[in-house]
Amino acid sequence: MSLAPAYAPEIRLLLAGRPVPAALRGSVASVTATCGFGDADRLEATLANEALRWLDHDLLRLDTAVELWLGYAPDQPERVFAGEVVGSQATFPGSGMPTLTVIAQDRRTRLAAAAPSRWFGVPVPHLGTMPLPDVAVAPLLALEHGLLPVIDPLGALLSAALGAVEAAASLDDPTLRQRIVRTQAGASSLDFLQQIAAENAWEIAIDHAADPGGLVLSLMSPGGHLAPEMTLRYGHSLIDFMPRFSTVGQIVKVTARVWQPSIRLELTVSVGYDWDRQSLDIEVSPGFGLPGGPKSTEVMLLDEPISPANAPRVVLGKLLPRLNRRLTATGSCVGNAAVRAGHVLRIEGVGETYGGLWRVTSATQTVDSGGWRTSFEARKEIWFGAIPAPAQGAVRIQGGLLSLPADG
Repeated sequence: MSLAPAYAPEIRLLLAGRPVPAALRGSVASVTATCGFGDADRLEATLANEALRWLDHDLLRLDTAVELWLGYAPDQPERVFAGEVVGSQATFPGSGMPTLTVIAQDRRTRLAAAAPSRWFGVPVPHLGTMPLPDVAVAPLLALEHGLLPVIDPLGALLSAALGAVEAAASLDDPTLRQRIVRTQAGASSLDFLQQIAAENAWEIAIDHAADPGGLVLSLMSPGGHLAPEMTLRYGHSLIDFMPRFSTVGQIVKVTARVWQPSIRLELTVSVGYDWDRQSLDIEVSPGFGLPGGPKSTEVMLLDEPISPANAPRVVLGKLLPRLNRRLTATGSCVGNAAVRAGHVLRIEGVGETYGGLWRVTSATQTVDSGGWRTSFEARKEIWFGAIPAPAQGAVRIQGGLLSLPADG
């Protein structure tokens, strides 16, 4: 029985929808693609520019479509990046080979460049202007720049529930209804979309593997995606792993002043997270103070205007990102296209505290003379707290020996 080589990378670089010519492919010294949540993904391809042959080549013009596919023979490679050329950098050394680095980014750069002033509401007779729901506003922002938005079921359900709270709170208050209409003023469309995503517990990523390449914008709710896509084990498939605790995550309570016009009273609303019980706690009290005792170092106060209608969104957008930054990590493994933003990794062999499920927030695929390798950034999310540590693959190490669960 013959076995296919385990690590024979298959690399395809496409320009303008076609494989690059053999001469250009032979000049590629390295390719790096970084894809993650939030801002635009980026690809850099460095070419050996012998006799300056690639300096003004038509295939490397601005706005040329670029795709990078990676995998292992004999399997078909997977698309890990699709975007457009946005720039280039050249070196002309006194000695040695000149180089040309071609830079490409995904279409989120178009959202970052647009900053119109507008509001998102619908005039309704006898009711005034009613706010468009976020499940409509976010797709509109994507569609006007040629992106195809996809909101997962949990994300849509959570957004609808938050919208229902807004609608109920503002039903008898026309002024309040006007205040919760989404208004874009002085912010780029990308920043505006990121604000909407944060207040709905969504993450923004381009799904490069989906067709059409580079155009599918995923608005995902991480709480609905908890199953690991792959397992990495330290000493085997995991080359290195560096987890770290951050004091940022120690801010575990958000406190805001909310004016309730129906009773003409200012309320103090605090939402916090109990790490021991792994649950959200909500406290409401009249006047302004710091509920929960003297632990003021754990409280973040909101200075922006808060109303009963938008309080849940604002608190969610401030609290959740900080909770999920409490435990973060960087790591690397042999090249693997399955390591990408939004996917869940099961990390084994690093003990109970640092092992288990991690969400990839950014992945970098690098191909050069050393082969193909993948580095990533990841975070421990509060959603994983509902899954027992042994079921996650988080096993305590005792006396230098790995303590395996009873079934393994």
